[in-house]
Amino acid sequence: MSVVTRFAPSPTGYLHIGGARTALYSWLHAKASGGRFVLRIEDTDRERSTDEAVQAILDAMAWLNLTHDGEIYYQTARFDRYAEVIETLLAEGKAYRCYSSTEEVEAMREAARAKGEKPKYDGTWRPMPGKTLPEPPAGVDPVIRFATPLDGDTVIHDLVKGDITISNTELDDLVIARGDGTPTYNFCVVVDDMDMGITHVIRGDDHVNNTPRQINILKALVGDDGELPVYAHVPMILGADGKRLSKRHGAVGVMRYREEGYLPEALLNYLVRLGWAHGDQEIFSLEEMIAHFDITHVQSGASTFDPDKLLWVNQEHMKAADPAVLADELVWHLSRLGIEATDKSALADIARVQQGRCKTMLEMAQQSLFLFTEVTEYDAKAVKKHMKAGSPALLAQIRDRLATLVDWQDEPISAAVKAVAEDNEVGMGKVAQPIRIAVTGTAVSPSIDGTLRLLGREATLARLDAAVAEFGDP
Repeated sequence: MSVVTRFAPSPTGYLHIGGARTALYSWLHAKASGGRFVLRIEDTDRERSTDEAVQAILDAMAWLNLTHDGEIYYQTARFDRYAEVIETLLAEGKAYRCYSSTEEVEAMREAARAKGEKPKYDGTWRPMPGKTLPEPPAGVDPVIRFATPLDGDTVIHDLVKGDITISNTELDDLVIARGDGTPTYNFCVVVDDMDMGITHVIRGDDHVNNTPRQINILKALVGDDGELPVYAHVPMILGADGKRLSKRHGAVGVMRYREEGYLPEALLNYLVRLGWAHGDQEIFSLEEMIAHFDITHVQSGASTFDPDKLLWVNQEHMKAADPAVLADELVWHLSRLGIEATDKSALADIARVQQGRCKTMLEMAQQSLFLFTEVTEYDAKAVKKHMKAGSPALLAQIRDRLATLVDWQDEPISAAVKAVAEDNEVGMGKVAQPIRIAVTGTAVSPSIDGTLRLLGREATLARLDAAVAEFGDP
């Protein structure tokens, strides 16, 4: 049997870190098994679901390269199918119409609590042998309830948590369709998983309470001998304070991490390690994740989100990345800074020079702005520290040497700068830092030879001339 997993977010907000990790685990299990990965948008909550949230989820999945197989399924496009299945359950006596009001159901639950029993619907409208049902009240649209088995146990064979046994006596007769006919979440999920041939349901452990209800509905549809999915409930992610991850811990939308300069490969690498390990290895390519991932090796305890560790993982990926790949992200970040850069070869060259010294792509873009914009002001602290009385004269000498270079490459540029330092018997810092200030406006840039080569001959000479004029004798 081919493995089929799914990721089924509700479009009521952005794709957050916990959802992204669940999607990754589901995707990896499918890919590692040579199976299929289904993307399903569970948009039955019409009041909270929005088109913007749907697009945010799709954008995040695309950026993370978690590609789905086949079409994207939308629950709102499947209402006819849900209605058909509900009619089948009603006809087979596995579901029934319930006319109890919300207030009446709550009173039933309060009565159960008073007796020390599980608070649940008491089955007033459930057909039973020898039972006479009340007369349906006029003008009331009934909900449809699933007739949960009255005895026995439901066992969840969980790949992460082990077997979990729930007594059916603890379960309500679940509402599977509201009074207006719209199906409920737990019912839609079951029909979808059945129709889509889902073999492995990998999701957060906040769904554990839903699982026995869904298993009972699925058994009613496929029979006791029918195939049930295997479940894997992955633990939640906590903040450093041990509390559930929230915005103050960094639980923002996935695309915020792109805005902050993280690479998708790095974010996936960090997420896969939040609860799973392969020996002592910390850095993984996507191919290595697929080769080594095993859902049964995911830990059952909660994981802690560490922003510093994520930043380190990102820096390691930046160091090892193909500059041409970094160029694509650099285009995006420069565009957000108002720079439209299209020369991918030049951008890859910039990335090659910058990738060993930047922790994020945003930092790389910000520290590359000098290549695309004129220097209109100089950092006052850098000028005070590095522009001394003799600096303008050194800049003028460097300018003259650079102007004679035939080959504008790293080695000739570096040799010219070193020659000026040696001729004036000063350390390289006395020369290099004034050059940086002259051509970038700050004392921070890549190596001097790399900086000047990327900037180009004409711009370099013009900026050195401007700095000599600015800092030279009046």
